[in-house]
Amino acid sequence: MTAELDPNGTEPTPEPTPEPVIGPDIVPGPLGTPSPEFARRRECGPLDPATMPSGDRVPMAVRYEDVRALLASPTSSRNLRLPGLPRFVSGVGIDDDPDALINQDPPEHTRYRRIMQGTFTPRQIEPWRPRIAAIACALLDRLDDRFELVEDYALRLPAHVICEMLGVPVDDYERFVQWTDMFLTTSTATEQARYEGYSDFMAYAAELVAQHRRSPGEDLIDLLIQARDADDRLTEGELVNTVFSLITAGYETTASTIARGVFRLLLHPRQWDELVADPSLTAVAVEEVLRFDGPPASAFMRRITEDTDLPSGSLRAGTVVMPNLNAANHDPEAFPDPGRFDIHRFTDHPPNPHVAFGYGAHRCLAASLARVELTEAIRALVTRRPALRLTGSPESVAWTDGLVLRPVALHVTSAPATTSPSAAGAAG
Repeated sequence: MTAELDPNGTEPTPEPTPEPVIGPDIVPGPLGTPSPEFARRRECGPLDPATMPSGDRVPMAVRYEDVRALLASPTSSRNLRLPGLPRFVSGVGIDDDPDALINQDPPEHTRYRRIMQGTFTPRQIEPWRPRIAAIACALLDRLDDRFELVEDYALRLPAHVICEMLGVPVDDYERFVQWTDMFLTTSTATEQARYEGYSDFMAYAAELVAQHRRSPGEDLIDLLIQARDADDRLTEGELVNTVFSLITAGYETTASTIARGVFRLLLHPRQWDELVADPSLTAVAVEEVLRFDGPPASAFMRRITEDTDLPSGSLRAGTVVMPNLNAANHDPEAFPDPGRFDIHRFTDHPPNPHVAFGYGAHRCLAASLARVELTEAIRALVTRRPALRLTGSPESVAWTDGLVLRPVALHVTSAPATTSPSAAGAAG
């Protein structure tokens, strides 16, 4: 097209070509829903950079097929300890520890995981189900009709479970809270607190291992000490890191998913009522909770060791990239109408498997334990507190802003309702 002349008969100076638009920092949508930015990125920039809590910008994979390909690729490394690489958080973080299973690549990772995998199979975890259910019921039975669900239930249940499994005093729960709160902050103003929380937590885990060596028993730590592949056993550093990871993931991550999942169910009272009428639906409902509201924690970045082709584009060797599991679980190419919360989604015609527990070699080793805890936590609520509902508006719920996203508090009542649900909470 010919440029229009100005009144003096000369062509105007052409407008400069605009810079490519890079989306705003990823922030959750209303009521803890996925960021609206994910949809734009999937359409216009599926590997666009995003800002990490450290301030570093790295490509973020948001499409389901890209995330799965990235997590399964042998060129996707968890060794982020090379100098000058982008960081997820400033200061000390989980990425810095070479003994952590999540930070290892084959062949070290293969060996480490092979030794541990028998400890966390469904067959090993299933015998814990009655005890987990009993803990959930006991916690609810001591509460009044009105209570605060996050502190009084969602946090305490996995804390009690992991304490029993590891053979540590339940009174240590308060220390777990203090350390995880410090360690999971993203604020650069509290880097020293995060370092102290991490150091104290690791020292505690090391002492637990030492105690079980001195006085062996039959707890999970004892099983890990005995775990071996032929003559190969976990090193002391690997054992300590495993205990640390079990407490962190088995406590805060599971607690956050319970809180988020119950909140989501209470926003859909007809689906809550279905679970009340048929608690056997709880296990499949948990899969939708995991897809819609999991994982509550940020994913782990990967370093590309060789030029790698993904379905949406190529990543050059040396690139550090963030696979976003939550975005992948809301990709309409993988899950039709992904913004619709539906406890029947995985019942009759299962869609693609969600990636709430990751994918590939680093898929969560304790996924079976998390599923049992989530299922029994929700089953106890629908059977013992069938009239459960929020006492305030969903919009008034405050959310955490650290590495884990969950409601700060959920004030609820289980007294029989005297009025119909508000329009805000009456969604199906």
